[in-house]
Amino acid sequence: MKKVITVCMMASTITFGLFAFMAFLISNEQVGIAKIPAGVIIDVIGLPEDTKVEALVRHKFEPPKPPPVMQQNRVMAEVIEVNSEYSYTPTELTVTSNAVDLLIKNNQRDRDARPIVRVNPKYPISALRNGVQGWVVLAFDISKIGEVINVKVLDSQPKRIFDKAAKQALKKWKYRAKLVDGKQVSQQNFTVQLDFNMDQQS
Repeated sequence: MKKVITVCMMASTITFGLFAFMAFLISNEQVGIAKIPAGVIIDVIGLPEDTKVEALVRHKFEPPKPPPVMQQNRVMAEVIEVNSEYSYTPTELTVTSNAVDLLIKNNQRDRDARPIVRVNPKYPISALRNGVQGWVVLAFDISKIGEVINVKVLDSQPKRIFDKAAKQALKKWKYRAKLVDGKQVSQQNFTVQLDFNMDQQS
């Protein structure tokens, strides 16, 4: 019993001593408060003022107006010269004692090629818009059935402006083929000049 009392007293003493020591430590802590020295200027940097928002006005761009529709004009091609090799064979006559017989082979006379269809060339739009005029000299052959073949440009003014239109038109021309001894034959080395003149439009 005495031992229990002794132990309790020692425990109480030790506990009290610990609380007293902790109180001493707390009372001796010094908390220092920093003081701002006098005369120190503190600059406060302010944010710049917001700039005013300006509304941008969008300009409406109107699309360019299309050019006026140009009327299709027919250009009359003026045929300046057509050269052909013409050969004529007279009708054969046979004289007998009874009568004079007129012999025309195949009952047809010889004749040279003659144009029966002429197609006017189309005036190029770019040349018409710019007021350009000119001419094209072409060489060509005529087949046995009267078609225009082997079309070539010999000369033109201005160069390469009207060449295509002239060739396309000439290829559509039709001829009555040349007859020799009642047979249709081809012919070569024809030349023709097609003029492109704006005054001829109608």
